Amino acid sequence: MKITSVVPILADRFLFVKIITDNGLVGIGESGAWGFLEASEAAIVKFGDYLIGKDPLLIEHHWQTMYNTSNFRGAAIMGAISAIDIALWDIAGKNFQVPVYQLLGGKVRNKARVYYHVYGDTRQKLLDGIKEAKDSGFTAVGHLTPFLDEDISVPFYKSHVDKMKNAIDAVEMYREVAGNDLDLCIEIHRRLTPAEAIVLGRGIEQFYPMFYEDPILPDNLDSMAEVASKINIPIATGERIHTTYEFSMLLNRNAVQYIRPDVCLAGGLTHSKKIAALAEANYVNVVPHNPLSPVSTAACIQLAACIPNFSIQEYPIGENIHPKSSLVKTPLELENGFIKIPDTPGIGIELSDDIQEKCPPVKYGQINTRRHFDGSVVVQ
Repeated sequence: MKITSVVPILADRFLFVKIITDNGLVGIGESGAWGFLEASEAAIVKFGDYLIGKDPLLIEHHWQTMYNTSNFRGAAIMGAISAIDIALWDIAGKNFQVPVYQLLGGKVRNKARVYYHVYGDTRQKLLDGIKEAKDSGFTAVGHLTPFLDEDISVPFYKSHVDKMKNAIDAVEMYREVAGNDLDLCIEIHRRLTPAEAIVLGRGIEQFYPMFYEDPILPDNLDSMAEVASKINIPIATGERIHTTYEFSMLLNRNAVQYIRPDVCLAGGLTHSKKIAALAEANYVNVVPHNPLSPVSTAACIQLAACIPNFSIQEYPIGENIHPKSSLVKTPLELENGFIKIPDTPGIGIELSDDIQEKCPPVKYGQINTRRHFDGSVVVQ
């Protein structure tokens, strides 16, 4: 069996790859290089030149070749490697007529717990989102900010006390609506300084969040470790790092209690399985990052199926409604806040035949940031 073509596909706000073999097997994958998909698309084309004519089952060998072919990488390159890796595993599963997780050691669970995305530019919208998730049978809500999802065109200013007290009060309201049957995954989106992160972390301890996600920028692992050492709630981070080496340094610093590898950015299933093993050796659980399409969800579920330290899966809203459901032939089955582990060969999902007609590419990722009232850049 040989690879005959490697085709990048831009559809809606997503970048997919389709790898076709000479015996008719087709594998699909997705890049997580959010906002820079054009660069990742170019990398897929370049890697495709290497892959054509090769045996698709030499997955680790191809991974090492793509990763080590240059001294320079980054998110666009790793997104391309991830998309290709997922597609190669999809081909391998179809070749052996088994789900990918069967090739990765077999499943350890029959279904994967997921958390529901909650958005809102007002406090009431966020509270309504929590109630909606609870009424829909979910057992956890995430993407849940205590700061509101305000438009980046709105200048930002709050005094320290107002910023901290308002956020702490928000989490208290979230807990009141959620009760004790719904876990809260508090998402900070890297907005805080270490000093602010410590104050807020201590302030919301009493409301028992499941985790405190990305309280500060991820670039300085020592600073993340400092925050972790001074609060009594678990930190979740890792969505913006790409390699086993970075995750190893994060774990060695005791800077994280839930790691968040993005299967479509952190090297696909090949690399994410290794990252999960590193976390397992440190008694750290895995919460795969997933703001992408149903293809990403399907790849994440293959990982969730076969690792013992999986905790919960990020589940973007809209996977079972248009337009997201138009991207694939049949979304994965969701019931009472859990996704059933599929037994379909490969990753368990297929792109729609006319995907670009149903979901034409959308230009995404303007170069812009929110501004402070004083004109400086605000991280949001």
